[in-house]
Amino acid sequence: MKKTALIFVFMLVVSVAKAQDNRVITTGVPFLLVAADARAAGMADIGVASSPDAFSQQWNPAKYAFATDKQGFSISYTPYLTDLVNDISLGQITYYNRLNERSAFAGSLRYFGLGDIELRETGDPNEVPRIVSPNEFAFDGSYSLQLSEKFSMAVAGRYIRSSLKVASDNVDASPASSFAVDIAGYFQSEEIAYNDFNGRWRAGFNIQNLGPKISYDGDQFNSNFLPANLKIGTGFDFILDEYNKVGVNVEFSKLLVPTPQNPDLNGDGTVTTEESAQNNENYRKIGWTSGVFKSFNDAPNGFSEELKEVTYAVGAEYEYQESFALRTGYFHESDQKGSRKFFSMGAGFKYNVVKVDVSYLFSASKVKNPLENTLRFSLTFNFGDKYETY
Repeated sequence: MKKTALIFVFMLVVSVAKAQDNRVITTGVPFLLVAADARAAGMADIGVASSPDAFSQQWNPAKYAFATDKQGFSISYTPYLTDLVNDISLGQITYYNRLNERSAFAGSLRYFGLGDIELRETGDPNEVPRIVSPNEFAFDGSYSLQLSEKFSMAVAGRYIRSSLKVASDNVDASPASSFAVDIAGYFQSEEIAYNDFNGRWRAGFNIQNLGPKISYDGDQFNSNFLPANLKIGTGFDFILDEYNKVGVNVEFSKLLVPTPQNPDLNGDGTVTTEESAQNNENYRKIGWTSGVFKSFNDAPNGFSEELKEVTYAVGAEYEYQESFALRTGYFHESDQKGSRKFFSMGAGFKYNVVKVDVSYLFSASKVKNPLENTLRFSLTFNFGDKYETY
């Protein structure tokens, strides 16, 4: 296998599949967008406005200011491409601590390992291969603060390191790195009494992965955008009685990355090699800050195409006595922008301070999902004092 082909395949292994003649937006380090925890995955990757939990670091760190447990620690494991290989996986550990009634901090480490890859210089099957283990990771820290009894905000910082390049006699294999910030907000209403049940409204937003482009050779014209992303969502908890609760959620997401442009620069219906190269160079010259603003109005087919770049998901969670949960959800992406469509289901079990979550994904698209037929697992430990919710 050619080294260059190998690395480019794995750089895109967790990005959405690119359909012919469609403008699918691709980025560097797309593992940052993969749902690592089984609770959110069970609701079709929903988390920006769901109730607070230990996994909020990825979805909306502002939720930590409303956590009911003083401290939490979680471990998540997600096998990847299980139909093809058995050693690619995504793992994450998270810790949070509520400092007082109004504030909290959290940290997490996310690691994406692409397994062991055998490299041979020739086609001789008897050649002793060289083993490499490409990987990527991100380390986060966040601080959240209640600005009122119902609203909180948070900022998060992230260091990203991607080690996918393979060394050779004339190729430097130094890893690429970058940094990013998140800005998030979360609203949680008081418990409201309706005729037959009580309820609580929730809403949230998170502007994620704002930071410089990532490059393996230091060349700004040969770099990739980080997966900057805007998430907005809302939810409602039907509190049926002291034992039963049903939460429903809806979430919208859009990449804050420029849309690839039409390579037919002179409009004659034929794309030459020179036009394609010039179009790629023009795209690479876009800075990451200007790219964020361009992402809202640069689709070649106008507003209708911009709308297709918005994904949506709906999900629900039933909880009994805060010790057992069932979840389901649906995720939708336009056929012209990646065609990810899937249903999900999951469950959670809590005993004392330990909670176990699992989830499963069913693809509803003609494009194969790398996570279909895969069980995801999460383990959470909550401890310390309890904070009462109003």
